[in-house]
Amino acid sequence: MKKIILAFMAVSFLTLNAQTKEQSNTQDFKKWQARVRGIAVIPYESAKIGIIGGDVSLSNTFVPELDFTYFFTKHFAAELILATTKHDVNTVGSDISAIGGPTNVNIDLGNVWLLPPTLTLQYHFTPFEEKVFKPYVGAGVNYTIFYNVEDGNTVKNVSYKNNVGYAFQVGFDLKLNDTFFINVDAKKLFLKTDVTVDASNLAAGLSIPADVTINPLILGMGFGMKF
Repeated sequence: MKKIILAFMAVSFLTLNAQTKEQSNTQDFKKWQARVRGIAVIPYESAKIGIIGGDVSLSNTFVPELDFTYFFTKHFAAELILATTKHDVNTVGSDISAIGGPTNVNIDLGNVWLLPPTLTLQYHFTPFEEKVFKPYVGAGVNYTIFYNVEDGNTVKNVSYKNNVGYAFQVGFDLKLNDTFFINVDAKKLFLKTDVTVDASNLAAGLSIPADVTINPLILGMGFGMKF
């Protein structure tokens, strides 16, 4: 996955450099655009949980999102996506019989907020000025910050490790006029985190490690403007 994204970005930068030279004397297009979108965040989660086993479940969520795009040329751009989401977290099918509990139990791990600023390099197939329908693809990186962790009903404390992930993107703009447009966008983030659950309230000194894959699909729709 990392090699695919790096290859895409390398080819894009080479083409970008060539187009920048060609267009150096014709920089009359609007270089910036901003969008406000409503996004649905749908995790495709899985986990390897130590000691108690089982899997993990994260809730879907719907939040507003803000992003900014800078066009280096009429075809190449970089987009920064800003949004934060809150997710309820549970283990699924865990076995705590070793500490006097049941088997095949779901454990409430509380909730956590995610802040995953994501930077993508995009290729726009159609310049904004020329067509109404303007599709694009993109790839890039994100750095996800976990914060405001709230305990569940069963364990004392859950900690999450911030981590770097990768992103793919596809979408399109529908031009309304020379300034405003409608946007539809889909992103797939590839994100993992190391989780540690302090379960010392269940058994003295009990700490449960887990490798958690989140890999959310992000579907968005909104309005934007060029300036």
